[in-house]
Amino acid sequence: MADQTARPRRSVLYMPGSNARALEKARDLKADALILDLEDAVAPDAKEEARAQVAAAVKEGGYGKREIAIRVNGLDTPWGMADIKAAVAAGPDAILVPKINSAADVERAEEALSDAGARPGLQLWCMIETPLALLNIQAIAAKAREPASRMSVWVMGTNDIAKELRAAHTADRTPMLASLGLALLAARAYGLVILDGVYNDIKNEAGFAAICEQGRDMGFDGKTLIHPSQLDPCNRIFSPDAETVAQARATIAAFKLPENKGKGVLKVEGRMVEILHAEIAERIVAIADAIAELEAVAE
Repeated sequence: MADQTARPRRSVLYMPGSNARALEKARDLKADALILDLEDAVAPDAKEEARAQVAAAVKEGGYGKREIAIRVNGLDTPWGMADIKAAVAAGPDAILVPKINSAADVERAEEALSDAGARPGLQLWCMIETPLALLNIQAIAAKAREPASRMSVWVMGTNDIAKELRAAHTADRTPMLASLGLALLAARAYGLVILDGVYNDIKNEAGFAAICEQGRDMGFDGKTLIHPSQLDPCNRIFSPDAETVAQARATIAAFKLPENKGKGVLKVEGRMVEILHAEIAERIVAIADAIAELEAVAE
């Protein structure tokens, strides 16, 4: 699997697969990525209709450079395998599989994609949403290092984690921090992109912004969203600001000067920076450039 870490995933919006109007509207939304959902957002008696609608929408296209993932139903449900076959045939960028609890579940998901004829480059995204997954988190992450692994992105299912923990949804997410931290550690150790979970109180703009800032500061690559009104603040908060990007460019340029070759520490615009800061700067610039390209296409 090619490196996916420099692709913008600030805002990743769930869209219910049973709502044809929502699938159409999503083509014009300022989301970096869309998750067309066949699981939680779809009632059991609407599963097959949603599957057909989502497959048709993805085949039709028109989503521009937005990354498209289809969330299928769990592998052990009556719909899971049929969802995967239809999703693979539709040709999205990724398939998101829920309830990944172990390394064996990753293997099953990989095999299901291969058996369905998945093309090279089709990503596997995994929901991390149970205590068992968090207890097995390193083994799950290690599957990303195996040859030909498709696993590239983890999505935190914070509502499910809170339910299983019997934890409260507090403003500062203190009951959730251990779970989020464990997943972040494993994702970073094995080179995975990781997305923060949803924020349920749509009308609480200040609360949403605070949680976005917390997720960004913790190290998440972006956030999953449940309503288009959350897109603009999420994109703003998860974008590197102009001052940070300018400092990053200056750091990269300084280390490339011939007179600084071989140096491990430099003074750049009044700040002492090390080689590790140059590596951080390169990622910041790569993300900033990718965001600029994405937004230019969307305009």
